[in-house]
Amino acid sequence: MNDFKERIAAELIAVRDRSLAYTEAEDDLLVRQHSPLMSPLVWDLAHVGNYEELWVLREAGGITPLRPEIDDIYDAFKTPRKDRPSLPFLGPAEARRYIEGVRGRVLDVLDAVDLDGPAPLHRDGFVFGLVIQHEHQHDETMLATLQLSGQPGLVREGELPKGRGAGPGEVHVPAGSFLMGTGTLPWAYDNERPAHRVDLPGYWIDRLPVGNEAYMAFIAEGGYDDPRWWTAEGWQWRQRSGVTAPLFWVRDGDAWCRTRFGRTEPVPLDEPVQHVSWYEADAYARWAGKRLPTEAEWEKACGWDPAAERARRYPWGEDGPTPELANLGHRAAHPAPLGAYPAGASAYGAEQMVGDVWEWTSSWFHPYPGFRSFPYKEYSEVFFGEEYRVLRGGSWAADPAAVRTTFRNWDYPIRRQIFTGFRCARSEQV
Repeated sequence: MNDFKERIAAELIAVRDRSLAYTEAEDDLLVRQHSPLMSPLVWDLAHVGNYEELWVLREAGGITPLRPEIDDIYDAFKTPRKDRPSLPFLGPAEARRYIEGVRGRVLDVLDAVDLDGPAPLHRDGFVFGLVIQHEHQHDETMLATLQLSGQPGLVREGELPKGRGAGPGEVHVPAGSFLMGTGTLPWAYDNERPAHRVDLPGYWIDRLPVGNEAYMAFIAEGGYDDPRWWTAEGWQWRQRSGVTAPLFWVRDGDAWCRTRFGRTEPVPLDEPVQHVSWYEADAYARWAGKRLPTEAEWEKACGWDPAAERARRYPWGEDGPTPELANLGHRAAHPAPLGAYPAGASAYGAEQMVGDVWEWTSSWFHPYPGFRSFPYKEYSEVFFGEEYRVLRGGSWAADPAAVRTTFRNWDYPIRRQIFTGFRCARSEQV
């Protein structure tokens, strides 16, 4: 193998090690559904192998299907998550054998394929980037499932840098155009393409994500009980759901505690708030006299370099994330303190824009001008419309392989089990 193929092989090994680590548990925990919002963990484990078989072995490698009889079981569009416990999915031991057999053949395809050839799936290793990112995304889903399980001792902890309180509350992004999306990043998804010019008026955006202490003030001042701060749909959801705080928070006298991977602990005042829905984020922003940034505002503040007149892959530049730049790849099982990564600031001075929490934007998930579906419509195209809100940035549970300034995530505005937070913006005063 050449150096590029060796790097791809290393990424494949790393993501599989991660998947196996999150499913190193008793069989009962793996086959049980911990929430109707999530699949049984063992379904996710075999699904990533089936996805690899479909795209690398069959589509890119032309190999005869290994287990065609399980395709419908692991087709995410055939059966909603809430109904997957009724499927005849593979048990833990068989799932591990299946994905190991697929992986061995995947490495054979990697060794044989021409990554400089004209085939779109082969070029620049796209199909391998596709399955690596897909598996990392399911690993993040597994972590959300493990959080919902309430079982302690299953998720490793780690050390993070200390935060710092000094610094402006907002940074200014002057009016002007920038290049949104990408046409050059080889493993970018179809919904990130093509690159296109967007002209924006000037605005201010929070230097840091909204923290727990600030969010507690919103609660204390009756933010959940005042319909002035909520959209009509958000207020209906608030009344119907009865929520009064972020998911996993509980009141302990005058203080707030949270349950995190089976442990109850005080809510750290200096961490970004997480496990909030779009409706909650939007209500907080209105209460604070601000708003959520649009997706374009978020991307410009995060990735545009006005001096060089070009987009950066990461807020700080082209070099990959390190422990000094961002909280990614499950360095610890929670967001880092606010202000922990000054070296990871964007050209405009915004910090912690990748890692820690996925950040809600005000935008619906729509295609970019000139969008072309590749390699299949079900990744992006079927989700376009005014049903899903866009999230940006990546959480502490997201791997660097699946994070960049152009990456687009999306979900229903009611979702809270994912590792979501937000920051606020405001328009320039005229």
